[in-house]
Amino acid sequence: MNIITEFTPNPQNDGKVKVFIVQNWGSENIVSKGKITNASKISRVIVKDSGGDIIGLATFLIDKKDNSCELISIDSKYQRKGVGSKMIEIVEKSAKKAGAKKIWLITTNDNYDAAIFYIKRGYCLSAVHKNALEVSRKLKPQIPLKGKYDIFLRDEWEFEKSL
Repeated sequence: MNIITEFTPNPQNDGKVKVFIVQNWGSENIVSKGKITNASKISRVIVKDSGGDIIGLATFLIDKKDNSCELISIDSKYQRKGVGSKMIEIVEKSAKKAGAKKIWLITTNDNYDAAIFYIKRGYCLSAVHKNALEVSRKLKPQIPLKGKYDIFLRDEWEFEKSL
């Protein structure tokens, strides 16, 4: 595995990063708490296999005003192989080094697997934003009505962890 942390996106990786994000999110734009973020244009941790293909990507934003870090996205081609754990560890270390006191993220009400992943790593559910996906779909129409386990996508779950 080759792991790259980029605080400023590198044009050399941009094409593959964009493709990976679109494959996992339907577009480069990710919506959380009523705002759109182009995940291909922000800080990121990239994990590549020996052939140079991306097998994991985490994107994040550090907010110096409130000393926090938002984990925008995290995806791995392989589950339960340590790729996601390694990426989140690197994001947390990078955020702490940049002065962030907490890291937070949004997931949807169907994403039990993500909730378990974050809870195991010390994150706590800090808020439930009821019916938030109504607003999100206006900003990003690609968001489906149903998600994992055939559950209607309705609410955003916010998790956070002190650094």
